[in-house]
Amino acid sequence: MNYFYDLWDDFISLLFPRLCYACGNHLLRNENLICTECYIIIPRTNYHLKEDNPVAQLFWGRCMIEKAAAFSYYNKGSRIKKLIHNLKYKGIRDIGYELGRIYGLSLKTSGFTNDIDLIMPVPLHPMKKKIRGFNQSETISMGIADATHLPVDLKSLARILVSATQTKRSRYERWTNVEGIFQVIDPQPVAGKHVLLVDDVITTGSTIESCSNELLKIKGVKVSVVALAFAVV
Repeated sequence: MNYFYDLWDDFISLLFPRLCYACGNHLLRNENLICTECYIIIPRTNYHLKEDNPVAQLFWGRCMIEKAAAFSYYNKGSRIKKLIHNLKYKGIRDIGYELGRIYGLSLKTSGFTNDIDLIMPVPLHPMKKKIRGFNQSETISMGIADATHLPVDLKSLARILVSATQTKRSRYERWTNVEGIFQVIDPQPVAGKHVLLVDDVITTGSTIESCSNELLKIKGVKVSVVALAFAVV
């Protein structure tokens, strides 16, 4: 039975080839979304193993972040950049979930998530979410949740203003572009909790800073941060 299933699978693959979303090469039968070569080659920052890493340092003197990390580096032509592009702009949601799951396993086994109470994706404005069809940070969060068995909070924090794209903006322009655009809708589920804030890419940290400042207004809240990629500027 498995023999005929494999033949059928091979036939379908000829008609509708399954390609790696990072490099474009054909996927093998046991590969999903990302080929084994890309899985191995994509560089890991391992920032979750070092307390004073570059992502954590980004927030020093800006907001009270407990710890911060990123899965990989967001560089021109990098495979992680291609994956995130396919996730955000081509709507391949499973990429976010799969990368989140992979990273979540590393975070869990290293002990990074031991004191985390809940996961919270950086929210999109409802209008932008309607246009895109989904929030990429939510899919990443769901993957991390699958690996860590932590709950995901999608309701307590909201984006109340639409901001212009952050692309090609300076550090100061990025900060002013997101100032005051987030609001805590319901503080009760978050009060006294250690929140893991999740985003796709951290560049200047302005979006995370704006989110964190709102969350830290709630009594007893602590905030840590992770992202799929860190862009060195």
